[in-house]
Amino acid sequence: MLMIKPKIQASPNLLIISVVLFIVATGNWRFYRELITAFPLHGLNIAFVLSLSVFMGALCILLLSIVSNRYLLKPVLILGLFTAAVCGYFSDTFGTVIDATMLTNAAETDRAEASDLLSVGLVLRLLLLGVLPAWLVWHWPVKRRAWQDELFSRLKMMGLAFVAMIASVLPFSAHYSSFIREHKMVRYYANPVFPIYSSIRFLVGATTNKPPESLKRIGLDAKLQAGDMHRELMILVIGETARADHFSLYGYSKATNPELSKVKDLVVYRNVSSCGTSTAISVPCIFSQSGQSGFKREVSQHTENVLDVLKHAGISVFWLDNNSSSKGVADRVNYIDFKNPDNNPHCDAECRDTGMLAGLQKLIDGTPGDILIVLHQMGSHGPAYFKRYPKDYERFKPACQSAMLSECEDEQIINAYDNTILYTDHFLAETIRLLKVNESRFETMMLYVSDHGESLGENGVYLHGAPYMMAPDAQTRVPLLIWQGAFNDIDESSLAARSQQPQSHDAVFQSLLNFYEIDSTLTRKNEGLFAVSGH
Repeated sequence: MLMIKPKIQASPNLLIISVVLFIVATGNWRFYRELITAFPLHGLNIAFVLSLSVFMGALCILLLSIVSNRYLLKPVLILGLFTAAVCGYFSDTFGTVIDATMLTNAAETDRAEASDLLSVGLVLRLLLLGVLPAWLVWHWPVKRRAWQDELFSRLKMMGLAFVAMIASVLPFSAHYSSFIREHKMVRYYANPVFPIYSSIRFLVGATTNKPPESLKRIGLDAKLQAGDMHRELMILVIGETARADHFSLYGYSKATNPELSKVKDLVVYRNVSSCGTSTAISVPCIFSQSGQSGFKREVSQHTENVLDVLKHAGISVFWLDNNSSSKGVADRVNYIDFKNPDNNPHCDAECRDTGMLAGLQKLIDGTPGDILIVLHQMGSHGPAYFKRYPKDYERFKPACQSAMLSECEDEQIINAYDNTILYTDHFLAETIRLLKVNESRFETMMLYVSDHGESLGENGVYLHGAPYMMAPDAQTRVPLLIWQGAFNDIDESSLAARSQQPQSHDAVFQSLLNFYEIDSTLTRKNEGLFAVSGH
């Protein structure tokens, strides 16, 4: 087989500079788009953009020079090329920010979710901007000199890179001050500088946050309130990627909630914020005692949550999952995987959320005492929205039929997403119907809340996972709904009042304790989504 190899030898420094120039030029389309939006190209802004390009290139040269020696030079440069190609693709296509949380999401993504992100565009990007330049780097002959000469040459280049960074900043200090203080989101798209920084944070966190020798237990004193003779049954639905402003219950123009809009006594919480913008953060945070302000994922993994507290009180807890996992929340309670066709009878293109309801009555009938059932939806998980609902629920058309969102108009993407909300509407209505069957035996409630929202192309941003401090409302404003049966101890006035007040995921922990009328040192009276009469 004929192989074309470069004939001209390159010094290690020249190879580093060449790779950096290639990455800065090809991997930062999103970065420059945001930068030019923030600093339109006129007057001194033009020189500032050039200055920032020099700064970023010099910083990359400095970083690569530090970590690449004689033997690691080519592997490090090739890794940089692939990192820039992959990160650039997701930033350019979806507006994704590659931070430590996003890397956590990637590490925990299952095969089905990962396959939704594979596309012709990603493959072409990897081939043209990853594989091809990597092949050239690997086969390019490198001049070798004595290690002393090579070290001196590398130190000289690093010194020049540092000088270039200083020289590029000094004439534009006012611009850099504005860039640093007011345009954080732009900085997050700097490729591969920010992904490298995020990777270091992710790896440091993974290696330094060692699990404690024992699980931290909470609520061991939890018990049912004395004198409570009624059995309680709650179905807690954890939605996936549902944004409040696409529910017609919240005033959306399309009829995405035709079934729920007919449900009597459904309580709609008008202003609810999520704990995070990704499942990996929001789901553990919902059940954590710490609340958003004190939540640390690495701590929550080794600390009991409200499901454990309910279990301590003698309540039977079941987690039914049609998503990737419970993110550690249900490790110590009954867990059933409904992405498995052996458990889920409603599987076609993929296993459907409604399959979690199929055998639920039998589970309820065979369980004594109070019961909590958590249903973790696949919901509206993107980008393959068209896969998230049966064809019978494709009522908003034309709907995007591709996970490659760039192939579809925004209207098609929104239609496909709205069809997922329509299917969730049906799923929740069916859940309420099942609870109504059990009203004579239980005090019943359905509590539905989504883990986070979703961007659908606003300002060129898609999907979710943006850093919370910079995230748009589309990713943090979530629907929260409560339906309760005819017989219960819920204070009706508290439901009405609190549904109109700002709420967050933090309220779920106490609401579960309230519903089951738990006595514990953890119980906080007058908190939660509702109060219980006499409690």
